[in-house]
Amino acid sequence: MAQHNAFYAQSGGVTAVINASACGVIEACRRYSDRIGKVYAGHNGIIGALTEDLIDVSQESDDTIAALRHTPGGAFGSCRYKLKDIESHRAQYERLIEVFKAHDIRYFFYNGGGDSADTCLKMSQLSEKMGYPLTAIHVPKTVDNDLPITDNSPGFGSVAKYIATSTLEASLDIASMCATSTKVFVLEVMGRHAGWIAASGALAGQGEGEPPHIVIFPEIPFDRRAVMTRVEHCVKEYGYCVIVVSEGARYEDGTFLADSGNTDAFGHRQLGGVAPTLAGMVKQDLGYKYHWAVADYLQRAARHLGAKVDVEQAYAVGEKAVELALDGQNAMMPAIKRTSDTPYRWEIEAAPLSEVANREKFMPRDFIREDGFGITDACRTYLSPLIQGEDFPPFENGLPKVAKLKLARVEKKLPLFTL
Repeated sequence: MAQHNAFYAQSGGVTAVINASACGVIEACRRYSDRIGKVYAGHNGIIGALTEDLIDVSQESDDTIAALRHTPGGAFGSCRYKLKDIESHRAQYERLIEVFKAHDIRYFFYNGGGDSADTCLKMSQLSEKMGYPLTAIHVPKTVDNDLPITDNSPGFGSVAKYIATSTLEASLDIASMCATSTKVFVLEVMGRHAGWIAASGALAGQGEGEPPHIVIFPEIPFDRRAVMTRVEHCVKEYGYCVIVVSEGARYEDGTFLADSGNTDAFGHRQLGGVAPTLAGMVKQDLGYKYHWAVADYLQRAARHLGAKVDVEQAYAVGEKAVELALDGQNAMMPAIKRTSDTPYRWEIEAAPLSEVANREKFMPRDFIREDGFGITDACRTYLSPLIQGEDFPPFENGLPKVAKLKLARVEKKLPLFTL
């Protein structure tokens, strides 16, 4: 059977385990060296393909590739760059095919979230129209856990573990100081439209009175009066109040509490600052002393606290992506299927990208407590297995040891292309 090359790229916000998926893809490609020649990585995602800025992964040793499994960030560079529709931006798509032709790339692995699934689907459609044999497979990743079909998204479990742990630890700090100092602590977490990460903070407490006392989800319209009433009750009843709030918290009319007025390259509203906004309300309405924190990049970069199950799943979807491609399945995504809650068991199945692209999975209403301020037992049953296990990276001189790549560039064969 003829040997052809593969292209791998990372897209969107990175995670603590996206490089574990890269490791899965690359190691699988090396095992099938009779069918896959070289693996080229796009420098800064799909932009690397458009500008023919390719990294020759064959220059990296087996040990370096294995070290990707415990290295956070995006080893080859990621990007927020969404390809527009084929009709009005055909030149971009034709350029991608030209680059792939020039480097004999027949396998396209795109590691990202919903927008990346859309790009992958468009590439498979275009290659068919242009008569170029390209197999496009989407490798799932997103801390937001909002991809459809898959039970959970690689990257989410580790964020959930970090947020649950941080909520627990910060709550102990506040509890020890509340008699004479801080009464309210607000932790802002990621989650533009879906409250999965905020929900994971609720794993820190088990029952009434245990923090977090309030979780604020994007799925539940924000009611200032109701929230302040709840804060006051908690401070009077327990001495303090811990709040976990999603960056996507919004009012009844859909307006975000913390809308900067800007949009990113994908057209999403730029968010951030809901914690100080909410803390300001507490000060204004109730006069309590407060502290707030924004987990921001820390939550998605905390590989030192990665959930073992998340690492294993991230690697597995990368590995499965290669197997699907070699099996001739096109425009697909390896999806995680939960087969049992107790004991937790999972497997991977193929999901068509037509059912993944441009769709989001939100928190089901029965996962959110009736009062809208916490999670139900059903949600806890879903979330708990995803944060299980530890997979600590090796440490050197007191710090995590990470992969150091050569990132050797491939010689360009085509004229320059302007984005």
